[in-house]
Amino acid sequence: MEMRRLGKTGLSVAPIVIGGNVFGWTADEKTSFAILDAFFEAGMNTIDTADVYSSWVPGNRGGDSEEIIGRWLNQTKISRDKAVIVTKVGSDMGQGKTLKETYILKAVEDSLRRLQTDYIDLYLSHWPDEDTPHEETLGAYAKLKQQGKIRAIGCSNYDAKLLQASFDAAEEAGLPRYDVLQPEYNLYERASFEGPLADLCVKEDIGVITYFSLAAGFLTGKYRSKSDTQGRAREGRVSKYLDDKGLRILAALDRVSAETGAAPAEISLAWLLRKKGVTAPIASATSLSQLESLAKSATLALSGEAMALLDEAGA
Repeated sequence: MEMRRLGKTGLSVAPIVIGGNVFGWTADEKTSFAILDAFFEAGMNTIDTADVYSSWVPGNRGGDSEEIIGRWLNQTKISRDKAVIVTKVGSDMGQGKTLKETYILKAVEDSLRRLQTDYIDLYLSHWPDEDTPHEETLGAYAKLKQQGKIRAIGCSNYDAKLLQASFDAAEEAGLPRYDVLQPEYNLYERASFEGPLADLCVKEDIGVITYFSLAAGFLTGKYRSKSDTQGRAREGRVSKYLDDKGLRILAALDRVSAETGAAPAEISLAWLLRKKGVTAPIASATSLSQLESLAKSATLALSGEAMALLDEAGA
């Protein structure tokens, strides 16, 4: 599997990152272990999670995904240095969204304990915190890097203006900057990343790992009407894509699928892999067949005509 350089972090990641948001939600522990085993057997190496996953599930408290990954790390034959673990801090775990230094220094210990590891490869600010100066947050990360508890840092859900402000603050204070961005980006949701934010990431050599890469499963093609979403775990998220634009995208995916023999999900991820600034998309799987399909997308080559057709459909 060809590895991709993740900005200036020193980390190399496979073209597809496995999403841990489903672990402890739509994938139980046994299924999660099987998916992680198969993911690494396929030559891929990066797991994305967050401390808050999956607190939205009745009976869960947050940290559930990290705990499952930690138990998997503890029993797998994969050596720790072969796995790139990405987790996040700052979401509401009962205290509101915050990136204050005291909170980060406590939260990282909780994540390390749940993950059963001595270090986190990539630690992300999950959401912006307008009440906390960049210098305070980055100062906390500087301490954690010095202590060897994290290797690299990044942020999620930052726009171009906020990301540039964080760079300026880091440079002025002599602190480490964010070297990775995790934006929402897919064939349907494009406006927030394409343009100034993508340009800034290219200019500053920022690694980009996209989330909602399959639009909560919509881009797999299995949801084509409201009735298809009823009773599904992702019903609320998927329904918003069932409009004229979404149906245009599905039609374009069907056309490329007929020409290539690839599944819509594989085409959607392959499209992302050819977009300016993108290092690797995150995609989740709840079955081994889904994982096999994700792995195929890493080597799927789309023609210029196919890219143009998809670009136009989701414009």
